[in-house]
Amino acid sequence: MNVVEPLEQDESSRLREPIEEYSADAAAIGRLFPNELSKARRKRLSELRRSWLERIQRDQPHELTGNDGVDRGLFEHYLLNEDRRSEIESAAYAKLEPWLPFADGIIELDEARRKFGVMEPREAAKRLDDLAASVRKATERCASPDHAAQHEAYRSAEAVGKLRGTLKEWFEFYDGYHPAFTWWASSPYRALDEALEQYAKELKEKVVGHSSEDDGAIVGNPVGRDALIAELRSSLIGYTPEELVAIGEREAEWCEVEMKRAARELGLGDDWRKAVELVKGMHVEPGEQPKLVRDLAVEAIEFLETHDLVTVPELAKETWRMAMMPAEKQKVNPFFLGGEQIIVSYPTLGMSHAEKLMSLRGNNAHFSRATVQHELIPGHHLQFFMLQRHRPYRKLFGTPFWIEGWALYWEMLLWELGFPRGPEDRVGMLFWRMHRAVRIIFSIRFHLGQISSEECVAMLVDRVGHEPANAEGEVRRSFGGAYPPLYQAAYMVGGLQFRALSSEIVGAGRMSYRRLHDEILKQNQMPVGMLRAVLRGLPRDAESILAWRFADTA
Repeated sequence: MNVVEPLEQDESSRLREPIEEYSADAAAIGRLFPNELSKARRKRLSELRRSWLERIQRDQPHELTGNDGVDRGLFEHYLLNEDRRSEIESAAYAKLEPWLPFADGIIELDEARRKFGVMEPREAAKRLDDLAASVRKATERCASPDHAAQHEAYRSAEAVGKLRGTLKEWFEFYDGYHPAFTWWASSPYRALDEALEQYAKELKEKVVGHSSEDDGAIVGNPVGRDALIAELRSSLIGYTPEELVAIGEREAEWCEVEMKRAARELGLGDDWRKAVELVKGMHVEPGEQPKLVRDLAVEAIEFLETHDLVTVPELAKETWRMAMMPAEKQKVNPFFLGGEQIIVSYPTLGMSHAEKLMSLRGNNAHFSRATVQHELIPGHHLQFFMLQRHRPYRKLFGTPFWIEGWALYWEMLLWELGFPRGPEDRVGMLFWRMHRAVRIIFSIRFHLGQISSEECVAMLVDRVGHEPANAEGEVRRSFGGAYPPLYQAAYMVGGLQFRALSSEIVGAGRMSYRRLHDEILKQNQMPVGMLRAVLRGLPRDAESILAWRFADTA
């Protein structure tokens, strides 16, 4: 194998300004065409990517070394894969067009305004009236629902909500400022908005099969195997979706063995579910959770420094903050979120008695032990703190396998180094590790069309020991559209990538833990396979990186 020279320490790069310029250009186009259904948006972004790809292939030689070579490879890979993603996205949107025959008309109104086109009020009123007729005709289709198209209908209903926002912004730009517009367009606008609202409601009730008032509805959008493989290649991961499911099964089995070991220490035999139930009851009283979070955060930092695992800047220790999760948001985020600010889920006054108990049990002291260090230090807070200070232009190349994998890797490493103090702590940490393994299984199988969202909830309850409402919140968050399809699998898979990298470098005596972890953070974001090639001086072409087998599938 030809070995590329290791990365130099200098943080400068001749590609930094081009990458920052492209990022600014793409963001500007996104602001000009904010609706994701816009064909003009996709066309302009595609043109931008291709023009930049031609520029770097023309102006930046393949022979670049050091940071220049790394950034060239990352930038070219990013542009090529964004084009592939865009093709898949366009195909997905094309499936929605029969459900949204009026979408282009609404978007064209808004885009004409953004380009300062002349708006004739009487013509605008006619176009609104025609669009309302198109919406009402589409609504008639709901009377004879095709339940096989449930997921497309759900996505269409969500898209209608965004189209209403686009239409509202367009209308309010002229309303009151253009007297003739207000006279002509007010009534047709209200009729169109009401028709859109009714259409979204009927899509959800008659086609999807959920009441529009049903907060328990979890539908999601299975993207299919081709899209999953495209996402994996984008992150330079050479595994198939089925191989990742096998990895999830193997990791879940390991967790169960360790759970049984902890259960025996607690006098419960091999009944690990009883051990989980026991630990769930070990929560602090309402009002005491902020103090617990603070103490756990301090304890984690002291452990890192005692074992010389990573550099923690004093300002990073000082600047993290805390907020409490509102009751409504706990339906989607039943546990903690984090970064510079950790957002803590715990019972609120407005919850029902059952909801309060589930929040107490799901955020008990031993579950929280792993959650706090995952969200703060050495997890996301330290991660984001360093990303802002070292090669920040590389955020363009970020993947959830890097972001979430880093925090999950620390859960694994701290386990190995003795961070859990006893069987209760081990149960708490294993609960989350088992959760991440099962996340791989349920999320990929859902996107392959093999199981329903309800079966995903049941899997979290049966195989991990989640409270039912918390399991629903996790699945709702997974498939609600805010995260890409591999995001939930990325925690454990990314963690395994970092663990394999650590074994190759620290385990082989090439670096200390501190030096490796500091260097990872200073490299900023990129596919973990590329990071491995950078730190080890290995070939950086995509096919070489895709060949990395960081976890067994047997």
